Amino acid sequence: MPDTCYTKFSVILYKSPARFIYRGKPLNLFEFGGALKLLVGLIGKPNAGKSTFFSAATMLPVKIANYPFTTIEPNVGIGWLKTKCVCTEFGVKDNPVNSRCVNGIRYIPVKLVDLPGLIPGAYKGLGLGNQFLDSVMRADALIHVVDASGMTDSSGKVLSTPDHDPLDDVKFIENELDMWIANIILKDKDKVLKMGRVSDAVPILVTRLSGLDVPEAVIRDVLGQHLEQKSKKIVELNDEDFIEIAHKIRIIAKPMLIVANKADMPSAKENIKRMKESVKDLVPASADSELALRRAAGSGLISYEPGDSEFKVIAQLNEQQQKALSYIRESVLVPFGNTGVQQAINYVYFNLLNMIAVYPVEDENRLTDKKGNVLPDAYLVKRGTTAKEFAFLIHTDLGKGFLFAVNARTKMKVGADYALNDRDVIKIVSSLKRA
Repeated sequence: MPDTCYTKFSVILYKSPARFIYRGKPLNLFEFGGALKLLVGLIGKPNAGKSTFFSAATMLPVKIANYPFTTIEPNVGIGWLKTKCVCTEFGVKDNPVNSRCVNGIRYIPVKLVDLPGLIPGAYKGLGLGNQFLDSVMRADALIHVVDASGMTDSSGKVLSTPDHDPLDDVKFIENELDMWIANIILKDKDKVLKMGRVSDAVPILVTRLSGLDVPEAVIRDVLGQHLEQKSKKIVELNDEDFIEIAHKIRIIAKPMLIVANKADMPSAKENIKRMKESVKDLVPASADSELALRRAAGSGLISYEPGDSEFKVIAQLNEQQQKALSYIRESVLVPFGNTGVQQAINYVYFNLLNMIAVYPVEDENRLTDKKGNVLPDAYLVKRGTTAKEFAFLIHTDLGKGFLFAVNARTKMKVGADYALNDRDVIKIVSSLKRA
């Protein structure tokens, strides 16, 4: 299909603004609590489909056009993490408060930010470089949307033929981030070199990188391992060493998923095959197709849930709409199994950030909160989070007065050090009540 048709599906299939309605009321997404503490940033060069991905994931109206720097200021919105709800396992009808449940699938709100487009040399201040890199480093994880078709050059300019290698985009983004961190570190290079021990050098780097939300433990481990691997003392570190250290810090502190967007374009097939050979974390996607399907569902034309492998037509379609949906089915859903947008969000949270979903309740038998809501909340927590740590996440007083927890599945008491599992349903017993 010609490029000129690529961003038109969502218009053809769009009748009216789609709103999230649950239990008869529009959801006020920004009132949700613990599920929104992590931030995932969308990055990529201009015209790679980043804003389309963001719009598809959040259903927020953003500027989408085929010219550089469509996104000038970061757009923040809510996407949904999709996971199997425990309601079916327990045989109950739930009524979530901080999330949604549709046919036994729990949709947990997560925060996404669409950041300005990036061009080579951003770390030197080119384009929107300083603004971009200052914002991106505050994210907990990154989704790099790449134009897998090869139809845009390194600055985002549309090409007449697919001559650009998408792998170059992957490499240049990584280099920009590494050099940004390295340049920050190098500002205190002389101070670091004067330190004889890792324990003395780490506080300097922690202070220097304080604006990037990099944990102290990451900096300490990376520096110590680098010195050991290179058989060097701190005083012997050079600029190349600091760039390597910056690279290692970035990989750990800012994990990144590559989204090979425009996967339905003919020129994308071979590019994606090559990308998979050298990129570990990669998801093929067609953000425009996902946006079209979500809008069509919101307009009542089709039945479709994010991430599904198929849709069902439930209304009369005109010729253009039929053609658009047929193209999405044949060029995206059949070869790839999905559009990749929902899969990318799930991959980042469950694989890169290593999160699990935990359901807190106040009555372990009825699975309710104090208001009688069944399985009201689904919290995203790091794998390995303990019962007591979870209590603090719910409310400080619950953590301070923690006595024990109850596993609703087994009805067994568990202690403060119990490591939570995915899909655990937990009651916290505390000597202090929530204020």
